[in-house]
Amino acid sequence: MSTPKTVPSDTRPPRLIVLDDEAEIRNMLQRFLAGHGFEVRTVKDTVQLDVFLERQPYDLLILDVMMPGEDGLSVCRRLRHQGHTLPILMLTARGDPIDRVVGLETGADDYLAKPFLPSELVARIRAILRRQDFALRQQNVRGELLADGDAGSLRFGAFRLDLGRRELYQDDVLVELSAAEMGLLCALAATPNRAISRGHLLERARGRQYEANARSVDVQILRLRQVIETDASAPRHIRTVWGLGYMLVADFES
Repeated sequence: MSTPKTVPSDTRPPRLIVLDDEAEIRNMLQRFLAGHGFEVRTVKDTVQLDVFLERQPYDLLILDVMMPGEDGLSVCRRLRHQGHTLPILMLTARGDPIDRVVGLETGADDYLAKPFLPSELVARIRAILRRQDFALRQQNVRGELLADGDAGSLRFGAFRLDLGRRELYQDDVLVELSAAEMGLLCALAATPNRAISRGHLLERARGRQYEANARSVDVQILRLRQVIETDASAPRHIRTVWGLGYMLVADFES
């Protein structure tokens, strides 16, 4: 077994959640992955999984396919249908290539057959996280503060959000927002017209090391709606996506 990786003190380790109905497998993965620098939560069924996914964001789900009740393929399909975008690595006792194809078609990012080498599992996890980090950086380019101010703008209703300057205008008049409100609005604007969980909004706005209750996003969303929406009780631009989080309905312009 290789020496565990050290993690910089200024960032939290990647947060993994493992769903497997076998306690022995859960315990083995908990010990091994924690020893390699990951923060690991294990759950025994889909009820626990749904609870923990609602409570905080995770960077990757390790999902057993063969389970009683709702199996892994159904779980993966349901999560993707609900809008969850966290990477999913499937574990299965099946070795038939067609099962791998089915798993990937339901929305899994990778597929590992049992029995497997623990070191291969770690390598697969790190590869998925590297791809995810790259994809998020690409998505967040629009919302970054660029020195030359050419990140473009988003329009919604009478408002225009200058992504490079991080400034909001209403009919060309600058709108004053707090730093927290602007951070959250830019986090929404990083992927317009796409639902984002409360936890991932917090991470985009304040960094992966931020550990506040994800429900605190609701307060900032309400404040933004009071500024942006004609009727905050019936929002048109910052919409609630039940069971997931929020979405900014807007048009991007270069």
